[in-house]
Amino acid sequence: MDSQERSSEEAEGAKERGLVYVWKAGSCSVTPERLPGLSGKTVLQAALGIHHGLLLTEGGEVYSFGKLSWRSGPEECVNSPLLESTLLGHRIITVAAGSFHNGAVTESGVVYMWGDNSAGQCAAANQPCVPQPQVVSICDSETSPLLSVRILQLACGEEHTLALSLSREIWAWGSGCQLGLITTTFPVTKPQKVEHLAGRVVLQIACGAYHSLALVQCLPVQEMKPIPERCNHCSQPLITMTDKEDHVIISDSHCCPLGVALSDNQPENHVFCPSSDTPGGKGVTAGQSENCQKPLVEQHSLGNTLFSDKKEGKEYLIGLSDNSLNESLNKNISTEPDQVGQLSACIPGPPGSSTSTLNSLVASCASAVGVRVAATYEAGALSLKKVMNFYGTSSSEPGSQSGSRSPGPEALKDSREEQVRLESMQGKKSSSLVDIREEESEGGSRRLSLPGLLSQVSPRLLRKVGRAKMRTVALTPTYSGEADALLPSLRTEVWSWGKGKEGQLGHGDVLPRLQPLCVKSLDGKEVIHLSAGGHHSLALTAKSQVYSWGSNISGQLGHLNSPTTVPRLAKVCGDGIWTTAAGLDYSLFLADEKDFQPGLYYCGQETSTENNLNENSCSKSPSLLVACSKIGYISNVIAGGDNCLALVDKNVMGYIASLHELAATERRFYFRLSEIKSQVLRPLLGLDNLGSANAIQLLQEMASRFSKLCYLIGQHGASLTSFLHGVKEARSLAILKHSSLFLDSYTEYCTSVTNFLVMGGFMLLAKPAMDFLSKNQELLQKLSEKNEENLQLVEVLNALFFMPFGRLHNYARTLLKLATCFEVASPEYQKLQDSSSCYENLAVHLSRKMKEAEYTLGFWKTFPGKMTDSLRKPERRLICESSNRALSLQHAGRFSVNWFILFNDALVHAQFSTHHIFPLSTLWVEALSEETGNVNGLKITTPEEQFVLVSSTPQEKTKWLRAISQAVDQALRGTSDMVLYGAGGNVPRQEPPISRSAKYTFYKDPRFKDAVYDGRWLSGKPHGRGILKWADGRMYSGTFRTGLEDGYGEYRVPNKALNKEDHYVGYWKEGKMCGHGVYSYGTGEVYEGCFQDNMRHGHGLLRSGKLTSSSPSMFIGQWIMDKKSGYGVFDDITRGEKYMGMWQDDVCQGNGVVVTQFGLYYEGAFSSNKMMGTGILLSEDDTVYEGEFSDNWTLSGKGTLTLPNGDYIEGLFSGEWGSGIKITGTYFKPSLYENEKDKPKALWKLGILAVSPDEKWKAVFEECWNQLGCESPGQGDRWKAWDNIAVALTTNRRQHKDSPELLSRSHTQTLESLEFIPQHIGAFTLEKYENIKKYLIKACDTPLHPLGKLVETLVAVYRMTYVGVGANRRLLQEAVREIKSYLKRIFQLVRFLFPDLPEEGSTIPFLTTEPKGRRSFCSGKSDSRSESPEPGYVVTSFGLLLPVLLPRLYPPLFMLYALDNEREEDIYWECVLRLNKQTDLALLSFLGVQAKFWPGTVSILGESRKVYLSLLTIILVCFCSPNSTTFTPADKLKVIQQTFEEISQSVLETLQEDFLWSMDDLFPVFLYVVLRARIRNLGSEVHLIEDLMDPYLQHGEQGIMFTTLKACYYQIQHEKLT
Repeated sequence: MDSQERSSEEAEGAKERGLVYVWKAGSCSVTPERLPGLSGKTVLQAALGIHHGLLLTEGGEVYSFGKLSWRSGPEECVNSPLLESTLLGHRIITVAAGSFHNGAVTESGVVYMWGDNSAGQCAAANQPCVPQPQVVSICDSETSPLLSVRILQLACGEEHTLALSLSREIWAWGSGCQLGLITTTFPVTKPQKVEHLAGRVVLQIACGAYHSLALVQCLPVQEMKPIPERCNHCSQPLITMTDKEDHVIISDSHCCPLGVALSDNQPENHVFCPSSDTPGGKGVTAGQSENCQKPLVEQHSLGNTLFSDKKEGKEYLIGLSDNSLNESLNKNISTEPDQVGQLSACIPGPPGSSTSTLNSLVASCASAVGVRVAATYEAGALSLKKVMNFYGTSSSEPGSQSGSRSPGPEALKDSREEQVRLESMQGKKSSSLVDIREEESEGGSRRLSLPGLLSQVSPRLLRKVGRAKMRTVALTPTYSGEADALLPSLRTEVWSWGKGKEGQLGHGDVLPRLQPLCVKSLDGKEVIHLSAGGHHSLALTAKSQVYSWGSNISGQLGHLNSPTTVPRLAKVCGDGIWTTAAGLDYSLFLADEKDFQPGLYYCGQETSTENNLNENSCSKSPSLLVACSKIGYISNVIAGGDNCLALVDKNVMGYIASLHELAATERRFYFRLSEIKSQVLRPLLGLDNLGSANAIQLLQEMASRFSKLCYLIGQHGASLTSFLHGVKEARSLAILKHSSLFLDSYTEYCTSVTNFLVMGGFMLLAKPAMDFLSKNQELLQKLSEKNEENLQLVEVLNALFFMPFGRLHNYARTLLKLATCFEVASPEYQKLQDSSSCYENLAVHLSRKMKEAEYTLGFWKTFPGKMTDSLRKPERRLICESSNRALSLQHAGRFSVNWFILFNDALVHAQFSTHHIFPLSTLWVEALSEETGNVNGLKITTPEEQFVLVSSTPQEKTKWLRAISQAVDQALRGTSDMVLYGAGGNVPRQEPPISRSAKYTFYKDPRFKDAVYDGRWLSGKPHGRGILKWADGRMYSGTFRTGLEDGYGEYRVPNKALNKEDHYVGYWKEGKMCGHGVYSYGTGEVYEGCFQDNMRHGHGLLRSGKLTSSSPSMFIGQWIMDKKSGYGVFDDITRGEKYMGMWQDDVCQGNGVVVTQFGLYYEGAFSSNKMMGTGILLSEDDTVYEGEFSDNWTLSGKGTLTLPNGDYIEGLFSGEWGSGIKITGTYFKPSLYENEKDKPKALWKLGILAVSPDEKWKAVFEECWNQLGCESPGQGDRWKAWDNIAVALTTNRRQHKDSPELLSRSHTQTLESLEFIPQHIGAFTLEKYENIKKYLIKACDTPLHPLGKLVETLVAVYRMTYVGVGANRRLLQEAVREIKSYLKRIFQLVRFLFPDLPEEGSTIPFLTTEPKGRRSFCSGKSDSRSESPEPGYVVTSFGLLLPVLLPRLYPPLFMLYALDNEREEDIYWECVLRLNKQTDLALLSFLGVQAKFWPGTVSILGESRKVYLSLLTIILVCFCSPNSTTFTPADKLKVIQQTFEEISQSVLETLQEDFLWSMDDLFPVFLYVVLRARIRNLGSEVHLIEDLMDPYLQHGEQGIMFTTLKACYYQIQHEKLT
């Protein structure tokens, strides 16, 4: 282009971007001139006032030029820009100019204003003008402390200024209603918030001379405000209902008579007469109506058109409608007067026939047929004058022109035809014809005419209406927050306020507005930019169209009609407008030209010299300013009063041209997509009989994805426009920064469109759409850019919907072009290059997807029909099939036909009439080796089948193996739609993993039939974690091993009869419950214990019923094959009896003990749940019966009855205990002189007939041995046992890792330390013994360790036995024997794990480095341990295990001791209390303590107390503290020994001589200490120690001391106070 070269030569040395050109407004033949004096500074932004301008450079500096009256006086004009030095040092980001004042915003959001301030527009009080920029403080008074508001954008009018804050709220100052503030006192010099838009997101603001515009983001649908019932300005109802005989008219077209709408829900369909010629013109509001029966007369609507007579109106209707409408009109045109009256009431109109004609016509139409009478909102907003112009001239009645100045009839006719033709062709909503379809989902305020009775409406009609609704929804793209946050929103509304005399507010009237009001007719028009001129407004949409409204005196609106009070489309010849500027009385439009270089169009006042007839004529339609195309690429235009200004970039290295090309093509692309959406998709969705619901759903999905993509492209077009206005840095391009948005949208759309294609969607569409498509063939060919003759409809549709994918190549190409403008090493080059390949890869990937879809579609066309229906799915694609690749089933019959089809989700094996589908996610394939004799064989494994496929050649085998493997891999990844952006497509793995997660429904496995499994697999079998659900409601969730439940799992079985479910949680083995578990039955019973082969087997606890239910009971013991067998304890809570004994086949059989809550005790033989055979029965008062029993508590046969006093009866007994017994026998009275010790023999015999302790709880110990891997106790490999322990700990830990609350931190540490096995090398020492002891204590602390589990179970069974009814003093000896048996059996286990541990009773020698002998308290000499052959530590089960076991068993055990010793203890305690009343001296002398052992300072009572104080504390801690349970007998004996030593120590200190105790001296002292210690249950403690002390201690030092303590106890009881 030589013009370009020329201009670049002229600008030699100047910067190539942001050049400023200025020219005089008012002519089309202008020559723009460079603004002098900027010396190569890049200008980013400019603003023009009436006679001056502002420039903002890249460095953030501000320059002014023109008439700067506030600085230099009114006449002087500054030609070359002046720097605003006050602003130096503040980086300015945006500037604005009003008519005579200016504003600038700094980087930190601070506003500076200067210039004319006569109306307070600079926010300075009492200053007519502000010569230098001065800060404006904007503070939010709602916040405390006051926060200054950060500003993003400014707009200035003639007498007011608006600012847009960072939080998207508007602040205003200056004078006039255009501020939008609730105030009448002007000027406002302190910025105030425009409360009416608070809370809404304002995107842009613009100021005209006396009006304001704001672009506001729509509210998400759910946030719409509720509509109030009354106008909050004039209190009239907003919605009126008029009841007719056969329908109801609901109207919401309330017009507020005060003219100032204060709320956003005021209607906007006022029609007003603004003409100055008819000052008294009255307003007309033609109500709009939308009827639910609208499909009757589809696509037709009467605009708000007033007909001058009936005839004309009727003709107009006839032109629109079919015969049925005609007839109804003929019948109804003269309707009942009341109807007319009622309608007229809503429509105040000027006197004259025309209105009433219209009214009667409207009423008759409304009542007769459900046509939409007056059209949608936009149509509602024509001025009366214009309507009269429109239709008046063709009528012969002169009255029709009432006072309207009309051009000649010819001109009018032309313009009218032109308008109707143009606007209906573009499918735009003109004021006379409205595309109903387009408006269905967008309607603003409407009037509905509803049929009175629904029965009058045919069901078909209702269905049709319903469906139309449903389908239009699909096209409003779903709200995607992400895209809206990153790119400009297209969901916008335009709000306007201020003076409206010229209609510049766009509300359809000429009233002023004090507060912002939404311009309803621009809803849904996707406005992206607003410009406000002197008295007109422009709105630019994403589709590159411009709506204009307001004053049109100079033709500045760009359409030929007189002024308009509602937005109308401007007609600009260019390809697509992308920037607009509104001046005082003209408009500028920047549009794309053919070569992507922007063309500048002008419309408005023209000053021409050639034409002498007309000095000032108006430009009829926007004309191209040719000169402007020669100066370079215009990036922005600014309009002001006298001057226009353009910012121009030179095209260096093609960079700017590429950007303009990208933007222009994107905008055109969006226009095309929108056209396809509204002209093709919408009508298609509205058609009837589109086939199955499935097809409709796919179409809807495609439509909604198309809309989403379309919306994104629109947003991108808008963002490119603002990008061109800005700095133009490549790295901030949206397709680079937010590439994933684009890639995802294209991919999603591709998925839905290929799915639709595969299902034959386009073929299905062709039939119902035939009619529609053939009518619009031209349109379709234009949109799809296919010009060949006789194209198939299907192909045209295909081309249309696949058209968007071509755009990806364009992106890639443009990005590459841009990349070439940078150095190869630069990061920009790299980024552009990468993104380019990303888009290219996606394009290739998607075209592959489309080919797959077409290939699949072709396959379905040839495939036999019946199978197609069941196999054809939208997502399913064909990969290959065996008709063209020889593949056969091994060992197939001679005549069988086997056809294999591989889809992307399944392998189908088709035979004559049947077929089987094998989902790929559960299909394993492997090549068979040659040795097996299967040449070219492939082994296919699925969960329920295994077969071998034989291919004809090795190549075929490889092909199939690869195809199946890749398909399986892809199916498992589930990302067949995704492409790895940036990588070279997908690199498939060679073979899919053998272990995988998948879902599968079994179809023939007898056990799993119809069950659904979801979880891990290994080679065709469920393996790992999974969930299995059967058709009958059973469900297993847990681990599997090779196809069967194995490991830990949860199982639920519905119990149909009770309408509850059985629930098992526990371990499984090979598909059966095995190991420990809890089974809760639907009946309320709960079994907790061991299972084997789905049966209760081993040790277990069964709870039946709650305590409140009819028969609560508990059983704990051994089970064999689901039956109670072996030793067990049964607690019958209702009868208050507890049985402890042997069972067989669920009944008591063998020896046992029964205790009742009434103190009865029985031990003896049982048979079939009854006491039968020999037994002993004891009652609470020690009456004893020994002999034969025949039934529960029933004596029968020989026996002996012994009374508490020792008398006894021998003989035959019969009868039930407690209700009279028959006796035949002899009564004996033993000699009174016999020794007292011959107590009743029976009491000594207790326990003989009970189960021996070692027979009890065998199952518990067996379970522990089994866990260690031993068949029977002591038989097995020790190392295997340790391995089993480690495995148990780790698996349990892993299981609890999912629920960390079960494991505390200390617990976890314990587990970790237990995983180390204590090692022993060399001789066994005391240290090693201590280590074992520590290990055991830790092991028994956690139930996850087998030993810990054992101890926990033993404690549970022990408490179950001896608590409650079992707390019977007769059971004491049993309880003690049981503990001793536990110790013996656990010791055996410990010795198995630690073989070095010596056996019971052997000694561990002390280390030779023994410290020097400690003094023995008995002999003054050093202790050489004469009584034991070699000194050392004796190993016993008591010493090793009681510390672990006893504290846990202490409460029930001690309770039994206390009950047994109750009487003795009471006597003892009474004595202790009595003796303790005495003073120390009295007590010492009373006890006979020798005086030399008394403390020296006895005289002072206070001192004497201190004597044995330390001893008391020791004893008290040991016996009386709440945690005394943690002391074992051995510990307590040590304490006694310590007490003795302390006593000797204190005595020796007083005597200061070597002294040897004798028992006579010692005993009274010790007695004193014990008395003063006041130990409550000393008797129980003494007996407990006696029963459980180490046998080897009985004869040692501690043994003697213990005997002393015991003697004290008896002594105190028998102490008589004299």
